[in-house]
Amino acid sequence: MSKLEEQLSQKILILDGAMGTMLQEYNFSEEDFRGNRFADWPVSVKGNNDLLSLTQPEAIAEIHRKYFEAGADIVETNTFSGTAIAMADYQMEHLIYELNYESAYIAKKVATELSEANPEKPRFVAGAMGPTNKTASMSPDVNDPGFRAISFSELKKAYKDQAEALVAGGVDILLVETVFDTLNAKAALFAIDELKEEKNLDIPVMVSGTITDASGRTLSGQTAEAFLISVSHIPLLSIGFNCALGAKQLTPHLEALDRNTEFGISAHPNAGLPNAFGEYEQSAEQMAEQIREYLEKGLVNILGGCCGTTPEHIKAIAEIAKDYSPRPFKKRFQTQRV
Repeated sequence: MSKLEEQLSQKILILDGAMGTMLQEYNFSEEDFRGNRFADWPVSVKGNNDLLSLTQPEAIAEIHRKYFEAGADIVETNTFSGTAIAMADYQMEHLIYELNYESAYIAKKVATELSEANPEKPRFVAGAMGPTNKTASMSPDVNDPGFRAISFSELKKAYKDQAEALVAGGVDILLVETVFDTLNAKAALFAIDELKEEKNLDIPVMVSGTITDASGRTLSGQTAEAFLISVSHIPLLSIGFNCALGAKQLTPHLEALDRNTEFGISAHPNAGLPNAFGEYEQSAEQMAEQIREYLEKGLVNILGGCCGTTPEHIKAIAEIAKDYSPRPFKKRFQTQRV
């Protein structure tokens, strides 16, 4: 049994909170995003948070450290948009390996330092693999429903390049997250599976989808149950949901997973729903109290936060979660494919 599995069998593991929310506090300028290396870059790069792993690595390390010190067992790498597909917006497709490798290296270095300082609380790093800004299931052109801006093969290659760099950088887990189009996620999982076979890797995989609104469906139209069925052919460490909804609104969808899977279940919701200005106002205490329902019902193995959450939110969640047992973890990620 790996150290990660051992920890999962003993307690609910705490995932970190939002990277973007924390980066906003730094109020980085265009020049800060560019740094010396990209001072003459031909297009604006402000808003390219992944690039900060190269130009502001101290800030990224500081955020990881704050989340670990708040009680997180797992932090996500700063690689939400770390594919050639997403980086094309900034003409930085050629930086994919470096961006992902360095992001993983920064997070792993902080995790190792804190794990060595307190061996009783090992820290882990999840390589974040976001949904990309193109979808394989839906047309971006309302006048041409059959058009697709990206192919499955292109997605698979982009995800494989990202996953390879994340693994080389030292991540313990690969996390395919904020899934709004399951076909995109399947491309990522196919790429990971191929990489694992080629490199003889035994790295666990987490998948986290997004229920976009009160309809209870993903953007591509799937219910929680359909989403689960679509990805269950791959042995997963956990499946769950993040983003779009607050903790309270996410409960019925976690219950649907609980009824239908032997995988672990994860949840990292937003800090409530955004106000008219797109701001998240739910306090750490309010969010933790809503998450208590997951714990009382025994729905989760991994808990964290998404948009609007900070180390304060993670600290409150960790405090409340320590008094509860994890959901029975029935299926190991090493299960062989049939």
